[in-house]
Amino acid sequence: MKKNILKLGVALMVWGSILPSVQAQEVAREAKLHTYVMENPYEVPKIKAPKGKKVKNVVLMIGDGMSLMHVYSAWTANRGKLYLDNSQAVGLSKTYCANELITDSGAGGTAIATGQKTNYHYVGVDVNGNELPSLITLSKQKGMSAGIAVTCRLWDATPADFCCHNIDRDDEYDLIADYVDCGADYVVGGGAQKFENRPDGRNIFQELEAKGYQVARSWEEAKAIPSGKIFAVTDPKDTPVPAERGDRLAQSALKGMDIMSQNKKGFFMMIEGSQLDDYGHFNDLDLLMQETHDFDRTVGAVFEWAAKDGETLVVVTADHETGGLTLVDGDLQKGEIQCKFSTGSHSGVMVPVYAFGPGSEHFTGLYENTAIFDKIATLLKLKK
Repeated sequence: MKKNILKLGVALMVWGSILPSVQAQEVAREAKLHTYVMENPYEVPKIKAPKGKKVKNVVLMIGDGMSLMHVYSAWTANRGKLYLDNSQAVGLSKTYCANELITDSGAGGTAIATGQKTNYHYVGVDVNGNELPSLITLSKQKGMSAGIAVTCRLWDATPADFCCHNIDRDDEYDLIADYVDCGADYVVGGGAQKFENRPDGRNIFQELEAKGYQVARSWEEAKAIPSGKIFAVTDPKDTPVPAERGDRLAQSALKGMDIMSQNKKGFFMMIEGSQLDDYGHFNDLDLLMQETHDFDRTVGAVFEWAAKDGETLVVVTADHETGGLTLVDGDLQKGEIQCKFSTGSHSGVMVPVYAFGPGSEHFTGLYENTAIFDKIATLLKLKK
């Protein structure tokens, strides 16, 4: 009996010493809870999908680092509505790359842009470093127009996946130089600091002008160009945060679609909500939601354009997830979300694929990220 009492006393002493540590860990975990309330929710009208089946144009929209949790958190913050809700089909994409389970935007974007999985950090090339034709290249070969609009610097991985070729996504000056021969008709993004005053002495702006591009150094300047090939580099590096840049992504998307739709053979366009990824890395829930809602409003503008056109398929997806975001609590009526991040890097979860317009039925199910390329190439009848 005494031995049992002694054991109980020792156990209580041990537990007493452990309890503060357990409590401290719990407090530490609770300290990482991020709360966001959307003060000014936006309305989301119902967008009627077109009834036709012909796919003349494809707009591919990439929310960099965007998972289902990002979407559902943004949906909750906007009181239970998003433009993405108008999608006609939803699927899931597996994002792993050729040599890593957890991919990056280089390999993840290359898989979507070219239909081949490649190594971590590679852009626009296969595992052996050979150049791969992207949806931009193949569309141009068919006589279509092609373009991109992003909110990041143009040497960043996702735009480079569609227009450049390199085994290292950090080879920034070489990536920018590749734009001279990428063939795209319409390019909007940031990154002016790598186009001129370069170590190699080249002035990429001048080379682009020699290729027939109208080079704009601000979005205001780009908006004033009525037609033709446009290459707009609007900022020294990335574009400003949404509160400062306004609806520039939506404007640049619509501008490109309006211009490229003048081509009777159709067009392909890639639009990226680039900075979702940055704020996932930073674990900044406030700016992450601002970026996600800006991207969703851009989706809405593109959906509405496509609905009026009747022959445009819109595909919305992500290259990977960033931040390991989890929605742990909130209030739908108040637009409040409480979230935690599990990492400052990428995670390995599957990402959603949404589709709107003719051909959207092909994007349901569970598939490799390379299948997104395959489906688009098939619908546009592109020769690989």
